[in-house]
Amino acid sequence: MKNIYLVFLIVLCITCKKKEAKTDSLLHYIPNNAALVIKINDFEVLKSDLKNNNFLKNLQKTEHYPKLISKIKPLESLDIKNKAIVSFVEVGKEKFEFLLQTKSDSLQLDLSTIKNKSIEEIGYENATYTKITIDSTSVFNYTRASNTFTSSSQLLIENLIRSKETSKIEEGLAQLFAASSKTKAAVVFIHTKYANGILNRYLNEKKSVVFSDFSEWISLDINLDQTQLNFSGISTAKAPTKFVSLFQQIEPTTNATPSYAPLNAKAILSFTFENFADFYKNQQGFLETLSKKDTVFNSVHELGLVYFAQNKVVILQNYGAENILKYLEEKSKETVTYQGNDMVALTDTNVLSSFSSLISGFETNYYTILENTFIFSEDIESLQNCISSFKNEATFDKSETYNSVKNSIADESNMLLVVSPEGVDNFMKDHFKNDILKDLKNLDLKEHTLVAQLVADQGFYHTSLSFKKIASKTELNMTAPLFTVRLDSDIANQAQFVRNHQTNKKEIVVQDQDNYLYLIGTDGKVLWKKELDGKILGKIAQVDLYRNGRLQLAFATANTVTILDRNGDLVKDFNTTITGGPISSFSVFDYDNTRNYRFLIVQDRKITMLDNRAKRVDGFNFKEASSRITQAPKHFRMNTKDYIVFPEENGTLRILSRTGTDRILVKQKINFSQNEIFNYNNKFSTTDTKGNLYQIDEKGTITQTNLNLNKDHGLQTTSTVLATMNENTLSIKGKSVELELGVYTKPQIFYSANKIYVSVTDIQNQKIYLFDSKAEAIANFPIYGTSVIDLADMDNDKKLELVAKDLENSLIVYRIN
Repeated sequence: MKNIYLVFLIVLCITCKKKEAKTDSLLHYIPNNAALVIKINDFEVLKSDLKNNNFLKNLQKTEHYPKLISKIKPLESLDIKNKAIVSFVEVGKEKFEFLLQTKSDSLQLDLSTIKNKSIEEIGYENATYTKITIDSTSVFNYTRASNTFTSSSQLLIENLIRSKETSKIEEGLAQLFAASSKTKAAVVFIHTKYANGILNRYLNEKKSVVFSDFSEWISLDINLDQTQLNFSGISTAKAPTKFVSLFQQIEPTTNATPSYAPLNAKAILSFTFENFADFYKNQQGFLETLSKKDTVFNSVHELGLVYFAQNKVVILQNYGAENILKYLEEKSKETVTYQGNDMVALTDTNVLSSFSSLISGFETNYYTILENTFIFSEDIESLQNCISSFKNEATFDKSETYNSVKNSIADESNMLLVVSPEGVDNFMKDHFKNDILKDLKNLDLKEHTLVAQLVADQGFYHTSLSFKKIASKTELNMTAPLFTVRLDSDIANQAQFVRNHQTNKKEIVVQDQDNYLYLIGTDGKVLWKKELDGKILGKIAQVDLYRNGRLQLAFATANTVTILDRNGDLVKDFNTTITGGPISSFSVFDYDNTRNYRFLIVQDRKITMLDNRAKRVDGFNFKEASSRITQAPKHFRMNTKDYIVFPEENGTLRILSRTGTDRILVKQKINFSQNEIFNYNNKFSTTDTKGNLYQIDEKGTITQTNLNLNKDHGLQTTSTVLATMNENTLSIKGKSVELELGVYTKPQIFYSANKIYVSVTDIQNQKIYLFDSKAEAIANFPIYGTSVIDLADMDNDKKLELVAKDLENSLIVYRIN
């Protein structure tokens, strides 16, 4: 397919930018090579609509607008009482001039109030015409019989004078003109054969369509209000090689693509055909080939394209999948199961060649089946996105974009295009020339959608195009996949959010089992990856070593302590190899929030403390623990005092001062569970393997409470909230909720926008749960996931995102609406 997405956006550009030209005349005088013809039924209504449309008002702020309007600026002085016609003709490469025609008695030209003007009478071929110059812009005026002609081109006027006979009316235009509305303010007719030059004015070299491939003529009524541009009419084509001819005599079916496309799609494009054999026959004429009859896809009645920021997928709706499935099984390689669906790799990247008129340059590397619908993709992440979104009921038909246009579109159409605001923005970046793109950035298009439809009828095609602002924001009560990211190897540790100090948004760091560390941007792109000498121990900390607001990543492997800057480059002094045995854990403290960091390196029983310059801190005098230190030391501040806390293998809980001396002696041994030490209610709190909660106050007094937990229970607390996971029972602040039987992670507590969230993941059933502090489930949970999560407002839009492991080698990010 020759990028139909592009055609409709360009039609929009033409119709909204050219209709300022005021027009009038008879069909016989329209130049044969006119690219655009505009019939104006009511000049005053059209002017009012143009003035009050918000998009066109914004367009006036762009740098290109004065250039666009300069040629027709003198026409502001015209007062057209009756109908008029204006034609746009290419005179020189990509240089378009207008010719306005109207009855002489319906045109009044008042120049009395204009100061900087000149009027010159010019004789030519026994005729006289007038040159009118206002400021530096000239127009030419000529009267023949009862008709008056005004043009920005002297050549067009002189051509008209030389032509003694009227031109033959182009048949396609005559038919459309006769059938066009007499009540709409204006109707635009596009002669695609001559309109290609208009594209070249706006599009870069990557443009993948020419106007003349779409149809022969397009006729559109202009309907404007303050928030939208609507164009509706018909397209015509006799030649089978025109795109619309693919649907000649083809009955449409319901466009189901929006129900299978993910919510985060940037655009959807759906093609339907009641009878595939008829469509295939038309396609043979379109491609001018006589390939054999297709029997594999004869049950297909819809082909949909779903566009993401970087990739796309193809959807096939069908009446019966048997032939297609058999065909694909012969071309299948390995299969990966994801959320109960098989994602199958294909040996043939050209499986969809039977639809080459609709899709091109698309490699069928993978496919899956949702219900009776086939989905093909070039990358496996896009399939994961489709599966996850469908199972979470987070599909495009529930999007704000689709809901804003669904009441204005037909249920059945041969072609349906719906583009989200993000899709419009991405499309312009990909296809418009840099100077045009820079100019268009001045327009506020963040909440505008584009929708187009094509419906075949007897010998013509109903065509509609709309560019509108979303009327009001609606809160979507759903949790939807935002993107997935596939790593080069399996994931080795927990993915976590880190802050980008340049944008103040969150990005993702994660390590794979080949020891590569990845930084992933807010849009799901891998910004960089760096090979390390081993697996990262624990979580990555962010530090501001130079106290200038620029953040770095601090972490340790078994042999080194490393700090990387935002670009993944090593920070001087902090690629430190540690001697004396492998590092078992690593902590970063900032006692007074002054960015005077302390880096604690644990090696079996020993703790080494480094400062901001990777120098040993002389004032830290801790010598050696009595047994192996089993967890990374933590720092707590209680009542102005600082404590360094960690458990030992022999059951000793050590509570030290900043200098490394014992600040509180805990005399009782604890058979520690696998849970950390927490500050809960201003007490050092943890549990043992029998499910007892131990709490030690600043005087060393121990309180023991039996929580009736099994050996493998999970615990996490904040200073005021305690959460436990015991078999399949989650308890939050004493309130319990029974989950389905499974294997659960420890609870995690997150704090965002003055609200507490608690999460656990069922590793066995691959479900992520999320609750509030009252143990009430967050709407639309559980969702699919195979690991613990991290939770944050990633892009500062006051909506939470969470990241988790998806497949063994991929991450998934969800947005919680």
